[in-house]
Amino acid sequence: MAVTITFDDFQRVDVRVGRIVRADPFPEARKPAYKLVIDFGADLGTRTSSAQLTHCYAAADLVGRQVLAVVNFPPRQIGPFMSQVLTLGVPDAEGRVVLVTPEREVPIGGRMF
Repeated sequence: MAVTITFDDFQRVDVRVGRIVRADPFPEARKPAYKLVIDFGADLGTRTSSAQLTHCYAAADLVGRQVLAVVNFPPRQIGPFMSQVLTLGVPDAEGRVVLVTPEREVPIGGRMF
């Protein structure tokens, strides 16, 4: 188990719902990944993310899907690509990344609480 944090600590992590508008192969990545462009609505606009989703998702199947992402981490350089948000996922039984998504369609840009 991770270190216990306060509710105020949790509130500092800004997790928003966005819609994947583009998913491109990322052959330069050390582990198989996609370069995602995610729309978070008018307030945040579009952001980029590198995500190791190739084992469970085809790029074409990702476009239009809603996802959850941390939007207030600093950008991270991953090879030649700047990842601006952390797209959230959990491992399946084989350790492959499965996306964390809302159970039904929700407005993009909404903050998780």
